[in-house]
Amino acid sequence: MTAACAAWALAASGAAAAGTLEVLVLDRDGKPTPDAVVIVTPSGKGQPRTPLPNSAVVNQEKQQFVPAVTVVAVGARVRFVNSDPWNHHVRLGHVGAAVGNADGQSALLEGKAEGKPASAAVFSMDKPGAVGAALLGCYIHSRMGGTVYVADSPWTVKTNSEGIAVLDDVPEGSASIKVWHAAQLVEKAPLPVNVLATPGKVTFQLDVAPRRRS
Repeated sequence: MTAACAAWALAASGAAAAGTLEVLVLDRDGKPTPDAVVIVTPSGKGQPRTPLPNSAVVNQEKQQFVPAVTVVAVGARVRFVNSDPWNHHVRLGHVGAAVGNADGQSALLEGKAEGKPASAAVFSMDKPGAVGAALLGCYIHSRMGGTVYVADSPWTVKTNSEGIAVLDDVPEGSASIKVWHAAQLVEKAPLPVNVLATPGKVTFQLDVAPRRRS
C-alpha cells in the first residue's frame, strides 16, 4: 500500500493519527530522574494499544518495596507480598497527609517461613491522580518507602533508569505533560506540547533533587 493509500484508509476508518513522545525528566541539578511518573493528557480522543494494568504485585524484599514505583489504572488491585524472613507492615498514606495511615489501609505481613508461602495483602486503588498517589511505608522499618500511582490518563508511564519515559499512540494535536514525583511537594505547571506523527522529544525539569535509592 502506498503512503497516499495508507493515509486515505486512515481517514476513511475515522481513526485518529497518533505519535510517540519521549520525555526526559531531569532533577534540579540537571541529572536524569528515574521512577518519575509522566502523565500526558492529549486534547484528541484515543487509547494507547497497551492499557494500564488492572493489577500489580509489590514485593517487600531486603527491606525495600520492589518495584519502588508502580503505575496502575483506577480500581486496580495491588498485591503486597512479604518475601523477607521478618515482619513488615504495608502502610498506605498520601502526600501532605499526617504521618500514619490517612485512609485506614494498613496490614501486618508476617515474615516468610522457610518452605511456606509468603504472607500477602491486597488493596484496591480507587483514587486517581496526585491526590490518590499512595505513599508506601512500614511501621517497623522507617527507611522503607515506595509509591503506587493511580493514573488519571491512560498515557501515564514512569521513567526508566536514564530518566526517560516513552509514550506511544498519543493523538496528534495539542497535549499537556505533567510529571509527578513524591519528592516534588509543589506540583509544577503542565508543559504544553504539540504531538506530531513523527516522534517528538521533550525535557521536563523538577525543582528538587530526589535522593537516589540505594
